[in-house]
Amino acid sequence: MWDLLVDDTRKVSNKKEVLGMEYRERRAPSSPINVGEVYDVKIEDVGREGDGIARVEGFVVFVPNTKKGDNVRVRISKVSRRVGFGEVVSE
Repeated sequence: MWDLLVDDTRKVSNKKEVLGMEYRERRAPSSPINVGEVYDVKIEDVGREGDGIARVEGFVVFVPNTKKGDNVRVRISKVSRRVGFGEVVSE
């Protein structure tokens, strides 16, 4: 995906100049977690739909059937660009 930068005086890596306008590639941040990996986490909060919220290296992981303060071991079941989803494998 490409983002348009109107200010063509700004220098950006990976740019293309087209008619005085710059385009640069927008990259998704890489996730520190992968599907199938297991982590020991602490549930820090509860989301709107009741899932526990933990973090792995700052990356948010939703864990159903947990509550704030729980220390659980989770297996990552899905990873999107901004969040992951895990299932409790043991408490």
